[in-house]
Amino acid sequence: MTSERICLIDAVGLTPELIGEHTPVLQSLAEAGGSTGAQPLTGVTPAVTLTPQASVLTGTPPSQHGAVANGWLYDTQEIRLWQQSRQLIQGETVYEAAREEFGDSFTTALIFAWFSQGALAADYRVIPKPWYGSDGNKVFDIHGAPASYVEDLKDTLSEFPFHTFWGPQSGSAATEWIADATAKTLRERQPNLTITYLPVLDYPFQKHGPDHPKSREALTKLDEYVGRIREAAEETDTKLVLFSEYGITSVSRPIHLNRLFREQGWLSVRDGPFGEQLDVHQSEVFAVADHQVAHVYVRDPDRVSTVKALLEDVDGVGEVWGDAEKAKNGLDHPRSGELVALAEPDSWFTYYFWFNDDRAPDYARSVAIHDKPGYDPVEMFFDPELAYPKLTAGLTLAKKKLGFRYRMSLIPLDASLVQGSHGLPPASPEEGPVLVSPDLTPPDDPTMLDIKPWLLEQYRS
Repeated sequence: MTSERICLIDAVGLTPELIGEHTPVLQSLAEAGGSTGAQPLTGVTPAVTLTPQASVLTGTPPSQHGAVANGWLYDTQEIRLWQQSRQLIQGETVYEAAREEFGDSFTTALIFAWFSQGALAADYRVIPKPWYGSDGNKVFDIHGAPASYVEDLKDTLSEFPFHTFWGPQSGSAATEWIADATAKTLRERQPNLTITYLPVLDYPFQKHGPDHPKSREALTKLDEYVGRIREAAEETDTKLVLFSEYGITSVSRPIHLNRLFREQGWLSVRDGPFGEQLDVHQSEVFAVADHQVAHVYVRDPDRVSTVKALLEDVDGVGEVWGDAEKAKNGLDHPRSGELVALAEPDSWFTYYFWFNDDRAPDYARSVAIHDKPGYDPVEMFFDPELAYPKLTAGLTLAKKKLGFRYRMSLIPLDASLVQGSHGLPPASPEEGPVLVSPDLTPPDDPTMLDIKPWLLEQYRS
């Protein structure tokens, strides 16, 4: 049995160079750890949400845990993104290993950490999870276990501000709620291991770019929220460890790989009452775009070299990985595409496959993360052609409440609006992930694969 308590904070988008006098809490945490208090953390590729989190949880590269991106082509020949099931990652998580070694008295809380749905070895879990009606209606909510824990969070902190978690109104309120839920959990539940996810930097850094005043304002907010968690940690003798998944860099060039494949006659669409739809079953080549990395699926093995050569000639494509490169970089998993395209640092990949915006799929102008066959950061923008977008949204919600069918068509189709992205290895260690450990001595030259065994060792000592 161990009495050690550790809180692992995932501060999305934080890098070593962002910690300084303007972030007094983060700087004090770094200084408390001495020479190893804050240091670069070697990450994994792609540097997107699900892949680093899975590597931290399992201590393995994507070639082993299988979370090769935020989404991929499933065995059913469906492209799915943003799935939360524990069953999607292969291998033992850190909290499962701890429960096995230290017994049922070892307790874990997962607060908006990915892969929490069905994570039965974690005692306290809360994730974003809307309700979906049979008529297509959607009602925002959170989900987790035990039910009394989730209801207590809502009773104390009020309803989770879901509209600020993603979409045009993304902002700090969602992260503030998560931070307060974390502090409350530390004080009242005192888990041995708490893993929490603070995404406040993710939105403005992608929407406006990392140097924009709104991004700097978000950095101040992150510092404040980490401070709230630190206060609860100090009250409960909980040691803090903070890491990030990636750094976010400025971009100015969207690359439309699926349009390129369609021009070649390799990608098929089905035109119908809801616009053109990507026809995966009939397509010979298509890309699942994910920020600055894209998995390219090629049905005919004899065509792989042709596709690779085409991609290598595209302005904005930096590298194209085949089997050898995937193996070298820990991405040789059956879920990966036959090829993996990496953008140039100033570029990123869209999922767009239509040529005429009038025939774009109906979900293109909506916040529809589970419908789109790729990641879409343009969902963070209101369509600038709408004179009163919030009024338009309000009128649409009124239709919803009256029981009418509705479509929240508020999103533009202009990928040039996006100013920040991620996914590539960092240009320098100072621009990449960071590990801040004020209370525990971290491994030398730490990597994401080191965090699981390092944490387990803390509980043994």
